[in-house]
Amino acid sequence: MEKKSMFIEQSFTDHKSGDMNKNFDDDGREKRTGTWMTGSAHIITAVIGSGVLSLAWAIAQLGWVAGPAVLMAFSFITYFTSTMLADCYRSPDPVTGKRNYTYMEVVRSYLGGRKVMLCGLAQYGNLIGITIGYTITASISMVAVKRSNCFHKNGHNVKCSTSNTPFMIIFACIQIVLSQIPNFHNLSWLSILAAVMSFSYASIGVGLSIAKVAGGGVHARTALTGVTVGVDVTGSEKVWRTFQAVGDIAFAYAYSTVLIEIQDTLKASPPSENKAMKRASLVGVSTTTFFYMLCGCVGYAAFGNNAPGNFLTGFGFYEPFWLIDFANVCIAVHLVGAYQVFCQPIFQFVESQSAKRWPDNKFITGEYKMNIPGGGDFGISLFRLVWRTSYVVVTAVVAMIFPFFNDFLGLIGAASFWPLTVYFPIEMHIAQKKMKKFSFTWTWLKILSWACFLVSLVAAAGSVQGLIQSLKGFKPFQAPE
Repeated sequence: MEKKSMFIEQSFTDHKSGDMNKNFDDDGREKRTGTWMTGSAHIITAVIGSGVLSLAWAIAQLGWVAGPAVLMAFSFITYFTSTMLADCYRSPDPVTGKRNYTYMEVVRSYLGGRKVMLCGLAQYGNLIGITIGYTITASISMVAVKRSNCFHKNGHNVKCSTSNTPFMIIFACIQIVLSQIPNFHNLSWLSILAAVMSFSYASIGVGLSIAKVAGGGVHARTALTGVTVGVDVTGSEKVWRTFQAVGDIAFAYAYSTVLIEIQDTLKASPPSENKAMKRASLVGVSTTTFFYMLCGCVGYAAFGNNAPGNFLTGFGFYEPFWLIDFANVCIAVHLVGAYQVFCQPIFQFVESQSAKRWPDNKFITGEYKMNIPGGGDFGISLFRLVWRTSYVVVTAVVAMIFPFFNDFLGLIGAASFWPLTVYFPIEMHIAQKKMKKFSFTWTWLKILSWACFLVSLVAAAGSVQGLIQSLKGFKPFQAPE
């Protein structure tokens, strides 16, 4: 029997057609079991993340009119283009065509050429940025628990300075362990847990905001156009902050980078993968838009033009301290799962490319089988252990050097929103449907793409300016004043 040897070869290639049976799909890979419900859980885990916490600040910059309008516009654009992307999972036919396992493979099938490389740079650069951003956010939430207890004990006027660095190390250690989960197919339980956590802290934030509004006292100052020039900010600050707020909202809907990988976990029929993915996208985007509207608008009503960049960790609330502690623990637990959703495509890309290049290298393609009591056999790859651990350590070190929450979120959102959420899905849809140039549908799709490109440019400019301001006087690895 094979079990007599601890060392076995790990196969990255498809099973031969002769092995295809009820345990395998039409491509010879292990049968997929995901449904639209698990797909929507993955989406909610990816989407309702740290971005939701900056929405009250973003609405404060844009005001009661533009703020909700921009939120709704991005939700519609994200859902619309995600349905196009879902139809491209198989090619050339969206139901019976050949499967594409990654975003890059989809682009290669429909567009080819240099666009494949551009897609890879945009996607994996974005994924790396998100994992760094989530390391920052998780540490901020952990620090907030410690600071909340300090404020409760010593009063609200005490500085209670705490360094993020030890908490980033704790987060990285947890991720090193979880990163040994082989692939997306084994992540459903973690995504469901993370989705529950995201609902919990978003609900707590909304509840506390409603209580603040209903509690009487001095009402926060709000305006139809957001922060007021000459009162809250200067003219130039208003412009830059508006740009940055647009970037924050763009980031709040980012999941196109992992859509294909999520769709690859869904079972084939019935319904077909593209229909199941569209349903998952509708549920995921609708749910997150509802929470975003609540968090953004109720948060703005509670704090007005002085809304903090992160209203659970920026100490818009001090009491009840135990509830704020619980909310921040929920954020940290959610981000543990969200980090894995975004880093798994990076892991799988590097590992599959390495296996193709060095198929006879046992360090790369071999696995050790370990028996975990109550959990069955678990395969450990030495290459996976070294590579994934190194990745987590590097992202943690970068996060320690650049712990700027709002500016970092805006820059990631702006850099990835247009190419991954708008440009590639539209171009592939045009190629798939063989649309004629300058036809009505072709023209308005191109107009949408260029409009989103301009939005990305101004949002990126705002975030870069914010980062420059944050860098002034900053010292790495030290607690903020």
